[in-house]
Amino acid sequence: MLRSLFWLPLGEKMARMHSRRKGKSGSTKPSKKVKPVWLNYSVKEIEMLVAKLGKEMPPSKIGLHLRDSYGIPDVKTITGKSITQILKEKNLLPEVPEDLMALIKKAIKIRKHLEENKQDKTAKRGLQLTESKIKRLVKYYKRKKRLPVDWKYDSSRIRLVTE
Repeated sequence: MLRSLFWLPLGEKMARMHSRRKGKSGSTKPSKKVKPVWLNYSVKEIEMLVAKLGKEMPPSKIGLHLRDSYGIPDVKTITGKSITQILKEKNLLPEVPEDLMALIKKAIKIRKHLEENKQDKTAKRGLQLTESKIKRLVKYYKRKKRLPVDWKYDSSRIRLVTE
């Protein structure tokens, strides 16, 4: 029994955090991490594109835009640095990470809904789950030194910051 908690056979997928459903999608990266021979962009040009797009869109959209518009399959394979590392070097990385900000905005929407619908127990449970994800992410980002050690999630104060 103990072994099944920590070990998954090949091909098995882990369940989602709170719903215990298994994910259906999963993109696969190419097995060889080699720069494509057909790519016409140099490392400097790609870094300049990432910096330009970093001013216009969030980091999660940059890779998709580069893939779809410029035909660049993977930034890290070509440059040796991730998109966030490039943005950090150029001082274009947002202060609060994008995934954390999305969870905070979701919690604010749920709180606003709960102000109008006080008896909504499902929304209350959703707020608890969302805030636990926020606290877990904050702990992770503090450990990775992406957030300052004294940064704290306060639901009443954070609403003013995001709006």
